[in-house]
Amino acid sequence: MFQFIKQYIKNPKIIGAIAPSSHTLANAMMEPIDFETAECIVEFGPGTGVFTEELLRRRKNKTTIILIEQNKDFCRMLKQKFKGSPNLFIVHASAEHADSILQKYNLNNADYIISGLPFTSLPKEISLNVFRAAKKIIGKNGTFITFQYTLLKQNFFGEHFRFKSKLHILFNLPPAYVFVLKNK
Repeated sequence: MFQFIKQYIKNPKIIGAIAPSSHTLANAMMEPIDFETAECIVEFGPGTGVFTEELLRRRKNKTTIILIEQNKDFCRMLKQKFKGSPNLFIVHASAEHADSILQKYNLNNADYIISGLPFTSLPKEISLNVFRAAKKIIGKNGTFITFQYTLLKQNFFGEHFRFKSKLHILFNLPPAYVFVLKNK
């Protein structure tokens, strides 16, 4: 928790929250995932790894998980925390480059993207670049799961994806909305 608050103070627009996500939010983010069939799951902005812990606990051993984290301190912490986890790759980069990162690991697409990125505070151009990369790697069959603390970007998401579902999670600081998105 201390590391998270420290990073928030240093980069509030990039971190986007004052506390790590709750387990209630993590469970809601996992709900749309079919862990029996998922071959590749990508996580954008894993932060301290709250969602990652759930992904690793629920996934099949053959499932590849790629974490893309731009914050070097979080990236270093994640590498230490999850050292030795099979088929887990932690990449220090921007989610804007997700498609080339998957190519590096000889993967064509992701079945699911889990995103903790704060789209409300990200510059529009970065959000658009992340959306382009996400659309490319989920293709027609994958799913993009993200959460936001407000509905301010709901229409923005709707311009680029179609909504499969939306859920309001009250037991989180602050409360959050989970959006399950597919390519149009």
